[in-house]
Amino acid sequence: MEAPKITAYLKTHCGWSEGVRSIFRKYGLSYEEKDIIKNPAFRWEMEQRSGQPLSPCVEINGQMLPDISGEEVETWMVANGVVGANEQAPDAPIDSACTDEQHAAMARAQMGNIRFIA
Repeated sequence: MEAPKITAYLKTHCGWSEGVRSIFRKYGLSYEEKDIIKNPAFRWEMEQRSGQPLSPCVEINGQMLPDISGEEVETWMVANGVVGANEQAPDAPIDSACTDEQHAAMARAQMGNIRFIA
């Protein structure tokens, strides 16, 4: 089986994004991660490619999967023969939103990107 070409538009700290990462780890898949928080150009690119603003978005072999959970990525990959079924448990929740701690980490990261001009 040929390795899939995967681009994942993810947030730095996000339950849904970590669920997608967990599925890629579970299957040992290499992927290009484009962090839409650290690089706003990646958010713009994601919106142009997916046609909508919600993340995560994952592109696998040219097929865009917009606003998707890790659970949905895994289901799609198995159904489309990208990977074979794997009963190993993922190392993170694959179907949950951000925790309060993740939200706080995102807020701290965004505050760190603000520059004050005197």
